[in-house]
Amino acid sequence: MAETILIVDDERAIADLVEVYLKNEGYQTVICENSADALKAVEKGQISLAVLDVMLPDMDGFTLLQRIREKHFFPIIMLTAKIEDGDKINGLSLGADDYITKPFNPLELIARVKTQLRRFISYNRENRSAEENEISVRGLFICKDSRKCTKNGKEISLTPLEFDILWYLCSKKGSVATFEELYETVWGEKYFESNNTIMAHIARLREKLGEPARKPEYVKSVWGVGYKVEQ
Repeated sequence: MAETILIVDDERAIADLVEVYLKNEGYQTVICENSADALKAVEKGQISLAVLDVMLPDMDGFTLLQRIREKHFFPIIMLTAKIEDGDKINGLSLGADDYITKPFNPLELIARVKTQLRRFISYNRENRSAEENEISVRGLFICKDSRKCTKNGKEISLTPLEFDILWYLCSKKGSVATFEELYETVWGEKYFESNNTIMAHIARLREKLGEPARKPEYVKSVWGVGYKVEQ
C-alpha cells in the first residue's frame, strides 16, 4: 500500500505542485489549507509523513507540529519562507525531522521525503533477531521493540529521531559517536560540518531526560568530536 503524505499549506498553488510530484512517485496525498483540517486528517487516516507550512491562517506550523507530536511520531518536514537559524532550530527542537525553505526545488523536497520515509521504515521495521533489543544505563531503560524509554520507572515520550539518537548512543555506551557517524547512521544522509541539526535534537533529548545543560548525566558532549553515553 502506498504511503500517504499530508500536505498542509494555505497557498494552494504550492500544495498542488507538491501533490503532483508526490503522486508521480506513487504516493497518496491529503491536502489541508489550515491546521484544524490537518489535525482532523491526522486523526482520521494513516498518515506516513507530513509537510507543514509554518505560516498558516489559524495556527502557526510550530504549534501544529507540537499538537501532532502529542500523539503521533511519523516524520514531519517543515516548509517555510523563513530562513533564520533560530526558526530552524525551534522547529527541529519541537520534533520536526527536516526543514526546507521556500522557494524550493520540488525534486529536493521529494528526495527529502524519500529519505525520511526510508529512515522511519527502517528503524521501525520489526526485528526479532538475536540483536540486543533492550538497554539499561543507570536507571535509564530503552526497548527497541516497543520503542519505549523510561527513566527511574517513569516513561519519557520521545520522537522517532530522538529515540534513534538515544538508542544509537546507548548501544555504543562507553564509546564516542562522532557527529558524522551519528548523522549518517540516524539520518541516512551525508554530514556537513555546518549542520546544526544534531545539536538541536540533542538539546531537546536532554531536556526530556531532565538533564542539566552544563553537567548532563547521560548524553555527554565530547567537544569538537561528538557525543557519548558513559557506562
